[in-house]
Amino acid sequence: MRRLEMIGKMMKKALAVALSATLALGLAGCGAAASSGGASEAAAASTEGSGSEAAEGGKTYHIGICNYVDDASLNQIVDNIESKLKELGKDKGVTFEVAYDNCNADANVMSQIIQNFITDKVDLMIGVATPVAMAMQAATEDNQIPVVFSAVSDPISTELVSSFEAPGANITGTSDKLNTEAIFDLMFAMDTNIDSVGLLYDIGQDASTTAIAEAKAYLEKKGVKVVERTGTTVDEVTLAAQALIDDKVDAVFTPTDNTIMTAELSIYEMFAEAGIPHYAGADSFALNGAFMGYGVNYEGLGQKTAEMAADILLNSKNPGETPVETFDNGIATVNEEIAAKLGYSFDEVKKVFEPFCSEVKSIKTAESF
Repeated sequence: MRRLEMIGKMMKKALAVALSATLALGLAGCGAAASSGGASEAAAASTEGSGSEAAEGGKTYHIGICNYVDDASLNQIVDNIESKLKELGKDKGVTFEVAYDNCNADANVMSQIIQNFITDKVDLMIGVATPVAMAMQAATEDNQIPVVFSAVSDPISTELVSSFEAPGANITGTSDKLNTEAIFDLMFAMDTNIDSVGLLYDIGQDASTTAIAEAKAYLEKKGVKVVERTGTTVDEVTLAAQALIDDKVDAVFTPTDNTIMTAELSIYEMFAEAGIPHYAGADSFALNGAFMGYGVNYEGLGQKTAEMAADILLNSKNPGETPVETFDNGIATVNEEIAAKLGYSFDEVKKVFEPFCSEVKSIKTAESF
C-alpha cells in the first residue's frame, strides 16, 4: 500500500473527545455518506458480527471503510478490499454492504466519518493508513466495534497493537512494513559509486520514522553522506526536492510516506532531469514517476484485509487474537520511462535487480493503476 501521523500517542485520548464533539455535525465537504440502515446495536458492539437479514434470506454485514488520502497505493487497497468482499460475499451467500469515504487527510472530517459509522451501527470498520486506524481505535474503546486496519507501517510504535502475533483489544489488520535495507541494496547494486544520498520524507509521519532511522544507520555504516530534506505539503516537498538537487546528491530515498507519494507527480521530472534516481517504498511511487518503488503488493494487501474482515464477521474471530499480516514479497517496480532518462534500459535495470528481488516489473508514469 500521509502527514497527521506525528500526533502519535496523544491522538488516542484527544480523538475520543473530538469524536463525541462532532456527533452533531454532518459530513459536509466530504464524499459519499456512510450507509443507512445499519445492523443491530448488539452486533455493532460485539465481535460476533451477526449482521442483519438480507432480502435474499442471507445475512447482510455493514462495513465502514475510511481512506486517509486520495493516492494510487491507498486507492488500490480500497478497490481490492471492495472487490474481494464482493467475491467472498457471493461465495458465502451473504452480503457485505460497504459504506466508503475519504477524509482527504482532514482530522475533523475523519472524525465525522467515523462517528457516522458508529451512528449507523456498522458491524466492522476498516481504516486505511495509520491516522485513520488510530482514530477508529480511539472511537471504539467503549463500543468495541471490530477494527481492521490496512497499510499501517508500524502498528507497534504507534501503540495500535501490543504485538504482531497478539494485537490485543478490538483491532488487527495488515501492515506494509518496509524492508529498508533491501532498497539500499538495490541502490548500491545499481551504482557502486554513490557518495551522498538524500532522504526525502515528512517528519510527521510515523511510517517514515523507523525507515529513516534504518536508512541513516545503513548509510553511515557504508560511510556515505546523508542529506535530509523534509516537507509536509506539496509546495514544501517541491522545495525540498530542489534543495536535494542543489545539494548534488547521487540518489534519493523515500519510505512509504503518503505526503511524498501525493507530491511525487510534482517532483519526478525534477529528479529525472537532474539525473538523480528516486528510490521509494511502494510501487505507486514508480507509477507516479519515481525511478523505482520496492515493497509490498498493495493489491494483495487489500485482498488480505478483506479476508480478515470477513473472517471476523463470519466466524466470530476475535481481532485481538488475530495476528497482524505482513508482506515481504520483494517486488521491485521500475519506471521504464524514467530509467531511460537516467540512461538505463529496463532490461539493464532488471538484470541488476533480479538477484535481490522475487520479481522486477516495469511501469509507465500515470496517476493511477
